[in-house]
Amino acid sequence: MSSDRKTLHIAMYPWFAMGHLSPFLHISNKLAERGHRISFFLPQQTQAKLEQYNLHPDLITFFPLTIPHVEGLPEGAETTADVPFPLHTHVVTAMDLTRPQIERFLRELKPNMVFYDFTHWLPQLLRELDGNIKSVHYCIISPVTIGYLLSPERKLTEKPLVATDLLEAPTSFPSSSIKLRTHEARGLTYVTNLEYGRGITFLQRQLTALAECDAIGFKTCKEFEGKFCDYLEVQMKKPVILAGPVVPAPPSSALEEKWAEWLGGFEPRSVIFCAFGSECVLKKEQLQELVFGFELTGLPFFAALKTPEGFESIEAALPEGFEERVKGRGVVYSGWVQQPLILNHPSVGCFVTHCGSGSLAEAMMNHCRLVLLPHVGDQIINARMMGGDLRVGVEVEKGDEDGLFSKEGVCKAVEVVMDDESEVGKEVKANHTKWREFFSNKGLEKTYIDGFEQRLHQLIEC
Repeated sequence: MSSDRKTLHIAMYPWFAMGHLSPFLHISNKLAERGHRISFFLPQQTQAKLEQYNLHPDLITFFPLTIPHVEGLPEGAETTADVPFPLHTHVVTAMDLTRPQIERFLRELKPNMVFYDFTHWLPQLLRELDGNIKSVHYCIISPVTIGYLLSPERKLTEKPLVATDLLEAPTSFPSSSIKLRTHEARGLTYVTNLEYGRGITFLQRQLTALAECDAIGFKTCKEFEGKFCDYLEVQMKKPVILAGPVVPAPPSSALEEKWAEWLGGFEPRSVIFCAFGSECVLKKEQLQELVFGFELTGLPFFAALKTPEGFESIEAALPEGFEERVKGRGVVYSGWVQQPLILNHPSVGCFVTHCGSGSLAEAMMNHCRLVLLPHVGDQIINARMMGGDLRVGVEVEKGDEDGLFSKEGVCKAVEVVMDDESEVGKEVKANHTKWREFFSNKGLEKTYIDGFEQRLHQLIEC
């Protein structure tokens, strides 16, 4: 950092989900690397899960919060990982009830700014405390998703959101192949109109959080999503600042021996790896279609998936006779796995992903081909952009009305993306290579964090 710039003190208050807490810690590490001080608010019991990823404990201080009791929330539950989706509303209610604790910390700490996402009330609190503390809505989802779904052009504060609204992009949305299918528009409309906390819907929470902040931050690059960032800056009438890819440092640990040994038994770039994140739980029928699809390819595969509801183990949900048929070349596992290390293994040639932003960022740094199988929310928009606009992967076909995929659809997507002789296979490989080389550029991160840091300084100076 240049000597004429003072260090900043930034507070972080991410949504109580590991998929949000981790990216907030990643950007904290990048900023602490430049000497900036970070105060990180998080649930008390969650601190132990994140401490090992705090690379600068001298500058990043965790402030654990006591999570108030909310009726309907199980004892000890703190994050979305602790409860099924229908109970997430209770998690966000509990988070809202931490407001007195947050106010007390902020009065004592007096940071220059606060990064937040789901706590829509935070910008107003900052104005009440000290008009000089700035608010940054740090989005871990993509600019294209915010632009497509939540653009002010849609006038969502003036009229109820209905499914047909989402089938097409807003009028002045940048040129793109992104559109939603019937079941996706219907599902997104239903979820965003659900109560998410006491007396507020998910949609109202997001619209308020975006409208009230001083700036919106994203972990992306102008080269990758520039036209969508420019669109948002015009629509939102506030700064949109980019931190670059914010890829965490490679894990220092080695791949677990049993998986290293298993993967080591196959040819280079021959194994299908499938993982759908910490919260996606397939129904038994779709789980079976997925693994049947892998079996149909004839390729070795490693699927890290959650156990369907109503089953004691994932093995109990598998098709009868399946494990015997794929023995030695197929693994379906419900435990935690070291995804970055598996993606980097020379035997892995295909990654079947739910299109979460973290998983896509990891995939773009590796050689594996992408098969896109989104499930909810921003994953759908991400899949359209990656498969349609950027042509770096192939999306699995689903029914327009029911949203179901088949074993044949899974098999077809894998075979197409892995085929170096097909036009699609060649195109996907070339595009993926181009972007992998771009993201691997050693100067990229420095350039973007330099710019991000500069914009943060400008924010507190205005």
